[in-house]
Amino acid sequence: MFENNYLFQVPENKKVRVIVHADAKNEADDQFAIAHHLMTPREIVTGIIGGHFEKNPRQYPQMYPDGETARASVVEIEKVVDLMGLTGQVRIAQGAPHSMPDEKTPVPSDGAQMIIDEALKDDPHELYVVCQGAVTDVASAILMCPEIQDRMTVVWIGGGMYPMGGQEFNLLMDINAANVLFCSRVPLWQVPMNVYKHPAVSLAELQVNVAPYGKIGRYLVQQMIDFNNEFTKFQRWPHGESWGLGDQATVTVLLEEYERYNWDWVPAPRVDGRSMNYIHNQNNRPIRVYHTIDARLTLADFYAKLKINFPNQND
Repeated sequence: MFENNYLFQVPENKKVRVIVHADAKNEADDQFAIAHHLMTPREIVTGIIGGHFEKNPRQYPQMYPDGETARASVVEIEKVVDLMGLTGQVRIAQGAPHSMPDEKTPVPSDGAQMIIDEALKDDPHELYVVCQGAVTDVASAILMCPEIQDRMTVVWIGGGMYPMGGQEFNLLMDINAANVLFCSRVPLWQVPMNVYKHPAVSLAELQVNVAPYGKIGRYLVQQMIDFNNEFTKFQRWPHGESWGLGDQATVTVLLEEYERYNWDWVPAPRVDGRSMNYIHNQNNRPIRVYHTIDARLTLADFYAKLKINFPNQND
């Protein structure tokens, strides 16, 4: 997308294909992650899927009618892509309108089909599906076409802290789909809640490092400020002067050196449908569970790429 703006070149054999899955209109951080993926030259972003957030617990007024949250995510993704000057250069698909009714019934969607089609391609670049919300579309794709399990790696921002688990937003959106993913054989990298909270930022930091750089920079900061202002009556969240850019962990784990030891192999659990606690000893294949991510790498890389690619306010 922006590869020619960098002094370095990523060797072709070290590039990877990436499908970004984002519930982009749920809060205000997915937009940062989408922009980061699109500016990362190691990644060949083959598509972006707008995911639902239908089971939002309605702690704040819901702006989207039932069944329309995935569409709202698509519209927001289109806006981010347009502000980056990339309209028409990246495929965008709409995901499922709601969660899976059980662990055996997929919810077909253009997003699930995008995953299937990309996984079945004869392409030497490894495929990563990076999920920043519900995993409905990944699980549905696996159920619809089981052979893709051996043709991709899934990175998921979601789930509670190990070993117990517990309440976590992205997991809440579709527990059935999470269990399909855990019980599958697809390689899975999980970034649980206590880890994805690491890249914390202040709004003042974003004003200095993001807002001056292009239309996209101004928009990223302003929409976060607007979100903060809209929900002022809720005392505990948002904080008012800071935010967690946890969704950008999907960029971080693909940037980090392969030999880092900030994750563990853990036999994949199941999830209890009520408590969202992990149920271990399931005889599932091991998955990669992160116990830390490099917040410095995450934020410094994002700020640098934004300044390189959008040096002027009006870009």
